[in-house]
Amino acid sequence: MERLTARDFDPAVLKLFDQYVHGQLSRRGFLDGAARYTTVGTTAAGLLAALSPAFAAAQQVSPTDARIRTSHIEVPSPLGNGVVKGLLAQPAQAREKVQAVLVVHENRGLNPHIEDVARRFAVEGFTAFAPDALAPLGGYPGDEDKARDLFARLDQTRAREDFVAAHAHLKTLAGSATRVGAVGFCYGGTIVSHLATRLPDLAGGVPFYGGAPAAAEVARIRSPLLLHYAGDDERINAGWPAYEAALKTAGVAYEAHVYPGVQHGFHNDTTPRYDDASAKLAWQRTLAFFRRTLAA
Repeated sequence: MERLTARDFDPAVLKLFDQYVHGQLSRRGFLDGAARYTTVGTTAAGLLAALSPAFAAAQQVSPTDARIRTSHIEVPSPLGNGVVKGLLAQPAQAREKVQAVLVVHENRGLNPHIEDVARRFAVEGFTAFAPDALAPLGGYPGDEDKARDLFARLDQTRAREDFVAAHAHLKTLAGSATRVGAVGFCYGGTIVSHLATRLPDLAGGVPFYGGAPAAAEVARIRSPLLLHYAGDDERINAGWPAYEAALKTAGVAYEAHVYPGVQHGFHNDTTPRYDDASAKLAWQRTLAFFRRTLAA
């Protein structure tokens, strides 16, 4: 069966789905809105099912892959929720110089897709830690709707401190020689930009279609940034001109790419919003960026 892409859906349905994913629309709201765009043989529920993640089909690196080793760890977070829980993925062969990447999930917590992304980094030779911001509420519940509901209850101030603590833990893996970067997707992209304003020793940040920090905070950024944006993402892209102006004013080293004709979430290969060409190009740029900045 041929894989569905964003082109198989009415743009209005994709917009409704984006609102649903980000908690601006309830499940019933999506179904009621999408019903106006159904055709013979399709239903609103069918559209939602088709757009929802298919984790198993998209997995690229098995948890038992011999090239890597993984473990679920707990890290102290005294200013956050007390402890950070998440997946640590490392190359099977230990290395003296550790290049580490903090992997920050979307607004559903540490789901199977983000765990797979962490394993993909490990295959490429990086140590990757993917925390679960939902851990204080029981962790990712195995259901995307329930995860979004939990996310709305999350104490975001404490959650941000948890990611700061996760970065600090990565720094200890090989003493002060460890260089740590951060990559995040959607909510995670917003967190990466926030961390860049907080952590002068962040070696590099890669936000995928994330929200911008406040203009007054941009001047505190010391790490180089690689920013990925989807061309058809009005909600996020509306903040980019002001963000870019602030980056230029502050003299921040950055590289930004807008991928034309693709949707928010284009890197997430579990849904039809995934765009193969753009995702692969963004991934290769991300790996090259981290190999350069984490080795400096």
